[in-house]
Amino acid sequence: MIKAHNTDKIGTLYVVATPIGNLGDISERALTTLSEVDLIAAEDTRHTGKLLSHFNIKAKTFALHDHNEKQKAQQVVDWLNEGLDIALVSDAGTPLISDPGYSVVNLCRAQGAHVTPVPGACAAITAVSCSGLPTDRFQFVGFTPAKSQARQQFFIDAYESNITSIMYESTHRIMASLDDLKVALGAEQQVVFAKELTKTYETFFSGTVTALIEFLTEEPEKQRGELVLMLPGKPKQQEEIPTDAKRMLSLLEPEMPLKKACGVVADYFGLKKNALYKAAIAEKEQ
Repeated sequence: MIKAHNTDKIGTLYVVATPIGNLGDISERALTTLSEVDLIAAEDTRHTGKLLSHFNIKAKTFALHDHNEKQKAQQVVDWLNEGLDIALVSDAGTPLISDPGYSVVNLCRAQGAHVTPVPGACAAITAVSCSGLPTDRFQFVGFTPAKSQARQQFFIDAYESNITSIMYESTHRIMASLDDLKVALGAEQQVVFAKELTKTYETFFSGTVTALIEFLTEEPEKQRGELVLMLPGKPKQQEEIPTDAKRMLSLLEPEMPLKKACGVVADYFGLKKNALYKAAIAEKEQ
């Protein structure tokens, strides 16, 4: 049985990011936290044990993974209420980002326990920051689905979102996924591929899905490791304004403010008022 060392104190759950490859990326605060907490909840205690050993950290760990976290969640909250400080870590990167921990953090929040982040590496953010794709708006969509038809729709939905999409893929499924991407969005669809981020054999590839398939076929070892795929969003197309709508707008504009005139015309022709207004402004500026 684990006993709290200070029953007057309410414990804290620290969500601690660990390196995704290069151990030099761990933060001083992460090391301090892992050294000082009473318990470490680890996705794989053996994997985390190697990390702790590398930094000469002696700590009690317990397994918290996809198969037991729902059952362990209340126990974690109870320990926090007894005054224990607990660190939550995944095998690599930031916990909960396609990794275990959601059930625990969700229950902690619901029951008023204190949860705080110890930020650091995240493969999705690391990859997109060096991808050359737009980062003003982007989405992380996790791992691709296991079945072909679902994957194809997944790729279509990601592309149709109009923003950059970041996704993870497994070694054994990468080639099948790229075939599905080719079917869903075409052979010339642009894609960025990243693997082994921050490690010795870090790789980035930008090009068409056809070129990426050829690249990975020629160098099969590139199919192994931690893999990230990124897709640009579908470019937004400016709404075409019918000639009759433009003519009506030109007649109304001298009689009322432009915005109001756009509203009248948009209602009459079933157009989007904002799109019509932007088009009218753009035409004036030409």
